[in-house]
Amino acid sequence: MTQTDHSTAFTRRLAGFAIDTPPCDLPAAALDLARLSLFDWCAVALAGVNEPAGRIVRTLVEREAGRPEATVLGLDERLPARAAALANGTLSHALDYDDTHFGHIGHPTVAVLPAALAVAEQSGATGGELLAAYLVGVEVACRLGAALGPDHYRHGFHQTATSGSFGAAAACARLLGLDVDTTSHALGLTATRASGLKSQFGTMGKPFHAGMAAANGVEASALAALGFVSRPDGIECPQGFAATHGAELREVEPPAGRYLFEAIQYKLHACCHGTHAALEALLGLRENHAIRPGQVSTVLLTTHPTWLKVCDLAQPATGLEAKFSYRLTAAMVLAGVDTAALESFSDATCARPDLVALRDRVEVVADTDVAETAARVEIALDDGRHLVAEHDLANPLPLANKQAKLQAKAQALIGAETAERLWQVIAKLELGPASALAEVLRAAGPGITR
Repeated sequence: MTQTDHSTAFTRRLAGFAIDTPPCDLPAAALDLARLSLFDWCAVALAGVNEPAGRIVRTLVEREAGRPEATVLGLDERLPARAAALANGTLSHALDYDDTHFGHIGHPTVAVLPAALAVAEQSGATGGELLAAYLVGVEVACRLGAALGPDHYRHGFHQTATSGSFGAAAACARLLGLDVDTTSHALGLTATRASGLKSQFGTMGKPFHAGMAAANGVEASALAALGFVSRPDGIECPQGFAATHGAELREVEPPAGRYLFEAIQYKLHACCHGTHAALEALLGLRENHAIRPGQVSTVLLTTHPTWLKVCDLAQPATGLEAKFSYRLTAAMVLAGVDTAALESFSDATCARPDLVALRDRVEVVADTDVAETAARVEIALDDGRHLVAEHDLANPLPLANKQAKLQAKAQALIGAETAERLWQVIAKLELGPASALAEVLRAAGPGITR
């Protein structure tokens, strides 16, 4: 990354990218991954319909009611676009099982797609327009997240809520047909609206961040469309978003013909993505060496320092806290508990004596030489063996493999029939209206049970 003189251009460049990029210029690889992310989001959103955080926010927006513009998962009636974005964003992140971008350091889809889907329904957009708006929106979120850099995250800001709000606003602006000037005002308004603190991790506040971001995007773009004026350089101006949120704003250009979004990662464990590299390494050792829990003397887990403030809860007491605990999730893997299953993350799991004993044999340390997408684990066994493994989530996985894994995940979450219906709609999204996807979601939502 190199320092760039932004003057007043950075916000406008993001706006220009969001508005002026024609569909024919969207990279094919990015579009393929966008479809997978849409599919993954639908599955985790439907599975999270009845999670407490989502249910509470849905109750709030249902009480307020309003113009029937957009689908809210779990409701028969449609509600205003901003309300739908708030509810769907929150419930889709309630399980913390959605996609992650490590350059962005956040969850882009749960912030951008609920906003884009709501405005697409409101405006009568086509499926192709929804797909394009979603893709440029998540790319805006990823580019801004990368530009803000790790210092923004280390200061305590959750990029799902911060950068995600800008991505949501960009996607909505495109769907509303705004010009670059008006979109710059929408992004400037977002700069004074976006918020979200990592101190909320382990509470309902974290999934609410996604709902906040989605609602911010709908609101800012709608106000700009009505003529609301803000700082069009709100990200980079003095006392602007970057300066006040712990960032130097170092622009990161994607490789030619590629998007930063293409580094998107999908969760195959129902817990914080920061734990996944370690869990994959532990799974490999357990399976390759037939490790039994009683054999384990000590476990040394080495991760990048970034994750110590995210998923290093040493003694989790609730299922939600368990999702952010290296020590407990490591114990779960070694004990054969399925970390891909939602029901594994419960208060009862945290209290199991055998897991607590195994958890307390796990030590977590940080090393800046370990990539943020990687982990190293070392297991000492009671027979004197010392086993070591490393795993890096950034290692490429073929698209077909990703699709197969996500389809298996979706089938486990929402059932094979619903998963197949969703995939068929998403695979052919450009051929029909965006409302076709909303209709499948609305029909499936009330019937999803676990």
